[in-house]
Formats: sequence, structure tokens, C-alpha cells
Amino acid sequence: MWGWWQVVPRIAQRYPWPTNVLLYGALYSSGDALQQMLRGCEPDWQQTRRVATVAIGFHANFNYVWMRLLERALPGRTPRAVLGKVLCDQLLGGPIALSAFYTGMSILQGKEDTFLDLRQKFWNTYKTGLMYWPFVQLTNFSFVPVYLRTAYVGLCGFFWATFLCYSQQSGDGTVSSVFAWLKKKEGHRQSHNRGQSRGTA
Repeated sequence: MWGWWQVVPRIAQRYPWPTNVLLYGALYSSGDALQQMLRGCEPDWQQTRRVATVAIGFHANFNYVWMRLLERALPGRTPRAVLGKVLCDQLLGGPIALSAFYTGMSILQGKEDTFLDLRQKFWNTYKTGLMYWPFVQLTNFSFVPVYLRTAYVGLCGFFWATFLCYSQQSGDGTVSSVFAWLKKKEGHRQSHNRGQSRGTA
């Protein structure tokens, strides 16, 4: 009897493109659902569908092609090849994917200024990503087979999407905005608890 951890790589090896794209899209949109839950919002499935549309329509396919282009340009797992791929990914792939997310979400949300979020949040988000993605891709290019790399990016993208979707809806692309929100939420919770304590005294 095979477990899912054995089945998925076999399917991905046989059908790499659809498997990687679907896994990426599912994981990325799950990140949006998680950030909604953490914010205490009513589930907005229309918003999650927008994230899934951007993730599957662009990000997953872009990453699938991009991973293969990088491997052709810089084949192998030598330190030089791996570091070259990480550098190219952060200088080219990352900005393209980030720009597509902010612009794509603005288009799907019907915003008048399609590029407003991109202008306001791109640089902060990009700098935040530099604290996360180089380490993810260093592992990806060093240990993950090419046919699973997009799925691996999607897996790590689950955590990134949670942050990115929060930034797109409520934050400014910085980690500090998340901490400020968490501190504010904790303050509201403590105030609520004190209010309940007074009410029962």
C-alpha cells in the first residue's frame, strides 16, 4: 500500500506539468484561506478564487517553465550552478511573479488603479521575500528533482501566500505590519477578556 508521499512523486514524474500546476494552485489558495481565518474574517471564497486564478493562471505555469529554463541555463547541483540559479531567480523570477500577483489581483478585484498596490507595496514585499525565498530556492535547487520543483515552490509558497494575501488586503508588504496587526489583535482580545471579567464581577 503506497502512501501519498510515494504516489505524488510518481504522478508528478509521469504528468509533471498538470501535477505541479494543480498542487501549486491548491497550496497557494490555501494560504489565502488561512490568512482570512487568522484575521477572524468571514470566509470570502470569491477572494480565494481570485488568488487561485492568479496562482494557476500565471504563477504555477510561470514557475514550471522558469524552473526548467534555469536548469537548462545552469545545469547541475554544483555550488556555482545552484547559487547562479538562486541569483537569477531573485533578480528576475521573483520580481515578475510579485508584479503579476499584485497586478492580477487588482484586475480581478476591479480596482480603478490597477497598479496602485504594485507601486505602494512591491518594494516592501520584495525586500521581505529576500529574507525567505533565497533559502527556499537554495534547498530547492540543491535537493529537489526538477520535475517536483514547482510543487516544492508551491509548498513553501503556502506560507508566503498567507503573508502576501494579507499584505494585498490589509498590510503594506512588511513583516512589521503583520506584527503590528498581531499586537493590535492581542490588545483587543485582552480588552475583551477584561470587559467580561468586570461583567461577571
